[in-house]
Amino acid sequence: QVRLVESGGGLVHSGGSLTLSCAASGFSLDFYVIGWFRQVPGTEREGVACFSASRANMYFPDSLKGRFTISRDAAKNTVYLQMNNLQPDDTAVYYCATNLTPQCSGNAKVYDWWGQGTQVTVSS
Repeated sequence: QVRLVESGGGLVHSGGSLTLSCAASGFSLDFYVIGWFRQVPGTEREGVACFSASRANMYFPDSLKGRFTISRDAAKNTVYLQMNNLQPDDTAVYYCATNLTPQCSGNAKVYDWWGQGTQVTVSS
């Protein structure tokens, strides 16, 4: 059974950092991607980054690559999203998801399995 559990959200001041975790079970990250998304109430889920063991990691938009870093702990089958220099615009619920394919996408509609989400709040 596919299961994704996020953790690590919280409240930080502008300029601060957080690391989100996505613990995956029921499938191996050696073969399938994990995408990170975020959502503000009243808006669609926005792609943030995607981990792929077989292809290049991706960041959506590309401008996040300088502040956000996606990585994996293979032994724990867990993907991390390190977020630095956080700004109030980064405030959202962050979700991880998988589409059980080796292909990353920033389109939330192609992902079928989702975690419960973790709240990130950045104060100014």
